[in-house]
Amino acid sequence: YAYDPDLKMLYYGSGNPAPWNETMRPGDNKWTMTIWGRDINSGEAKFGYQKTPHDEWDYAGVNYMGLSEQKVNGKMTKLLTHPDRNGLVYTLNRENGDLVNAFKIDNTVNWVKHVDLKTGLPVRDPEYLTHMDHEAKGICPSAMGYHNQGIESYDPNRQLFFMGVNHICMD
Repeated sequence: YAYDPDLKMLYYGSGNPAPWNETMRPGDNKWTMTIWGRDINSGEAKFGYQKTPHDEWDYAGVNYMGLSEQKVNGKMTKLLTHPDRNGLVYTLNRENGDLVNAFKIDNTVNWVKHVDLKTGLPVRDPEYLTHMDHEAKGICPSAMGYHNQGIESYDPNRQLFFMGVNHICMD
């Protein structure tokens, strides 16, 4: 969880859908794998950004929510940065939930080719999908994630986030 006392908003992530067998649960499984921005007084959800629609890999997205203020298009902007188990680092405008950026932790992340910054959707690599009668090999990251419940920090002077990562893949 993270809290912005100026905006009076709380930020947190929701976990993965079940059962893991993706054939048994069609659709995006809306509101799973989501970064939430919620008004602390009313409880109203101000935004929800779903990172891994129809998660097939158990990338539960409930970890670190880092708050910073940095320039976006020349303007100081309140940001939320979330390194996810799915191997991507997401940065949102924490006032409205707009996606600012999403990038791979490193080039070994292979379940996704990239995130379309206009739609916010991941462009998946079909080779690493997990469906019946298909054994996907070498999916990176594993269900443990490239970033899990590690320790993170933010240095506002250098405008850098520091985090530990795992490099484990799975079949």
